Amino acid sequence: MDPELLERITARRAELDELEEELAQRLAEVRAERDELAVAERVLERMSEQLTDERASAAPAPGQVGGRAVLLIPHRTSGVEETTLPPDYQRILTVVGQAAGPVMARQVGDALGIDVTVRAKLEPLRGKLVRLVDRGWLRKLPDGRFTTRL
Repeated sequence: MDPELLERITARRAELDELEEELAQRLAEVRAERDELAVAERVLERMSEQLTDERASAAPAPGQVGGRAVLLIPHRTSGVEETTLPPDYQRILTVVGQAAGPVMARQVGDALGIDVTVRAKLEPLRGKLVRLVDRGWLRKLPDGRFTTRL
């Protein structure tokens, strides 16, 4: 055999072995990245399902307080609309929103037709106003008046 030809064959075989090793390494990297993408896709699906569930649960749901069924008021977030609030809370938001400026609980009560001279009727309304403040639907000023959030 021709020594020069044998040397060229040996050199080419070494090049091909090196290329095969490089391609095997690249293939392993591609497979690892595909596995990572599959995991990321499953995580994204789970997070999407959780967000969907959380949005669905943001709607007011009946709860139990002292053995009585009550309607929970959701926190105000970008995905939660006023329509998720119970009708009496929606009316309160409407009254405060239509006011020319900040209003006292007594003014809201007057607009809703509540007898504000009776403390027992005004205090539950004040509690609802404060609950709307706590959940981010309204803002309470230091002087005790209520206004819409900006």
